[in-house]
Amino acid sequence: MKKFSVIIILVLISISCKEKTFEKEISKLEIAKSYYKCLDNSDVSGIATILNDSLFTKETEYDYEQTFSLEEYVEWVKWDSVFEPTYKILQVKQEGEIVKARISKTDKRVLFLHEEPIVTNQVIRFHMDKISSIETTKYVIFNDTTFIRNRNRFLNWIDENHPELKGFIHDQTKNGGLKYLKAIDLFKKEN
Repeated sequence: MKKFSVIIILVLISISCKEKTFEKEISKLEIAKSYYKCLDNSDVSGIATILNDSLFTKETEYDYEQTFSLEEYVEWVKWDSVFEPTYKILQVKQEGEIVKARISKTDKRVLFLHEEPIVTNQVIRFHMDKISSIETTKYVIFNDTTFIRNRNRFLNWIDENHPELKGFIHDQTKNGGLKYLKAIDLFKKEN
């Protein structure tokens, strides 16, 4: 009888551990989905609850890295919100401790410069069930030629016709986003 009781206890412990592991895996996937939903809705308070104190971002193809404090990233979301973004999860899956996603993004700025949505593959990493890094591993749809041609034409026109707006392109605050949007509107009206 003692052997039977020990076996039952071990089976229950094993099942309990597996359920906790499964819940943890689902939670990372749900956190990642919530992240993109917050971006899609420009939900600043929601973003703040699912990110670590700092967020490391990396764009592998462009050899670019940046670490944001939570406050800086919240400000970036405010900048992004000005352009009325739409984020769509095209694919998402959890692989161990990371989440891999294919994301489509479009907004007023992207459509103006790129003329179609940008699609990327991203890897999300976590620390204590909060997002600690987002790596863009591949630009699936991104036309460098179109983007650079449109951006250069746009910036040259702004420099010549509205120098008071100069510098908006690097100002990723809400105020900078509003200047960016104003510049786009002026360019469209006069061209």
